[in-house]
Amino acid sequence: MVTTSNATGRLRAHWAAVAPRGPASEACLDALLVRYAEPHRRYHGISHVDRVVSDVVVLLGDAAVADAGAVRMSAFFHDAVYDPRSASNEVDSANLAARELAVLGWSEQRIGQVERLIMLTRDHPPSTGDEPGGDVLLHADLAVLGAPANVYQAYASGVRGEYSHVAECDWRVGRAAVLQHFLDQPHIYRTRTMARHEPRARANLSAELAELRSP
Repeated sequence: MVTTSNATGRLRAHWAAVAPRGPASEACLDALLVRYAEPHRRYHGISHVDRVVSDVVVLLGDAAVADAGAVRMSAFFHDAVYDPRSASNEVDSANLAARELAVLGWSEQRIGQVERLIMLTRDHPPSTGDEPGGDVLLHADLAVLGAPANVYQAYASGVRGEYSHVAECDWRVGRAAVLQHFLDQPHIYRTRTMARHEPRARANLSAELAELRSP
């Protein structure tokens, strides 16, 4: 079982590997951890960002990425702003990353890379293989789709809890559209490590979709 303290410890270690040292850097990470601990985050909390950051580190071994640090930093910030009632979470997260990384002394070029990667998580476009850094971040973010059925079901329940303000009929329609978006893609995963989880991801998505569409 993953505890919050274990996840936080791993995140601090990953942060130290990619961020500059000093009080400003520590304050930035502390503020991020407070955000990810917000009570309305039933899925997109500390455990989620811990898994995404950790998976990004693994998946970077599959890809020829020019700036691995930017990909790792995008994982830290990709859900930094998360309000299920908002349509601007990714934009707001990218803007927050830009402000914080400027304070930490990152160049405009690297900050722009982080912003661009975060924005990819808005629509999770189909992978073309032309954007290895984007593939790494998106596949890490979507790794739960290819998890064992019980883990996937816990994820689906958590997301439903975050959207408890949405009526059941509207939820079924909206959620079904999201699932179909992934099933319609020729590849959910293209990275070597994640490709073997493609059948399980499609089985999980199809099972949930069938349940959503049942009377």
